[in-house]
Amino acid sequence: MTGFDITGWGMSVPERIVTSAELAERFGVDEHWVVSRCGIRERRAVDPGQTTASLAVEAGRRALDKAGLTGADIAHLIVATATPEQPSPATSAFVHHELGIAGSAHDVNSECAGFVYGLVSAMALIALDPRPILLIGSDTHTLTANPADRDLSILVGDGAGALVLQPGAENRVKAWNLGADGSCTGSLKVLAGGSRMPTTQETLDAGLHYAQINGNEIYLNAVRYTVRTVRETLENAKVAAAEVDHIVPHQANIRIINSILSHTGLRPEALITNLHKYGNTASASIPIALTEALEEGRIKAGDKVLLAGFGAGMTWGSILMEWGGVAA
Repeated sequence: MTGFDITGWGMSVPERIVTSAELAERFGVDEHWVVSRCGIRERRAVDPGQTTASLAVEAGRRALDKAGLTGADIAHLIVATATPEQPSPATSAFVHHELGIAGSAHDVNSECAGFVYGLVSAMALIALDPRPILLIGSDTHTLTANPADRDLSILVGDGAGALVLQPGAENRVKAWNLGADGSCTGSLKVLAGGSRMPTTQETLDAGLHYAQINGNEIYLNAVRYTVRTVRETLENAKVAAAEVDHIVPHQANIRIINSILSHTGLRPEALITNLHKYGNTASASIPIALTEALEEGRIKAGDKVLLAGFGAGMTWGSILMEWGGVAA
């Protein structure tokens, strides 16, 4: 496979902060209960006028600036999102226009595993066509959560993160793994608004355009499948868990993350998380956490970096790469 380097990264989160204290008061529970349940102290929420695409544009622009490129240099744009700008056209079309992308554009919807799916897709594209790729994960799940739904409202936040991939001489990806289990479609779902259940006044009145979650099922499957994908990726790479320098998981819930570490043998000190600040930003969570870690100088040349995500559906994926030395 043709190699690549990650030469740019960027993120965008709304300014509006929603604290766990605010949500605790809204739902009549103790703030400690909220934080202990999910590990989130605050999350960001879009203001009127901010959208999945507008966050993606800002994150993408910052990643391009970091790489010293413009949209005219990008051969392919991939946007991972489960909260699209509108049903049609794809969110990537709006981002393509705003950033002046020269090449193609398409969306990936694998829910919260979308960024890992998008990165594997980008790897395949750059092998076939060794030109720069812009990969963005962006989601606004605060807009799909029912304001009366405590379980989802305490988890979700909005944001976007982006990476620029450019052709490189060395294949830095040591192994990757993707998977799905379509029998789990009921664990996290938005019933109305698609071809199976078009939006009607009745679906709106019933609130069926809001997300619904089976928390216990999500927890069990998230741990089960993420542990599986991490083990397979490490086994294929012939790398022991203790050799991984950094693990950047989907930032969903601290209990899920800790359980994954426990079951895989990954070192707690290798964990990169900003869950407490931003909540579950879905497709954006991995690139946001990766961007902050890079800006803080945590990741050095030659470090083994493991990305692992899981999402509704269920979907899951992981990638182990050796960092190529491009520093903040």
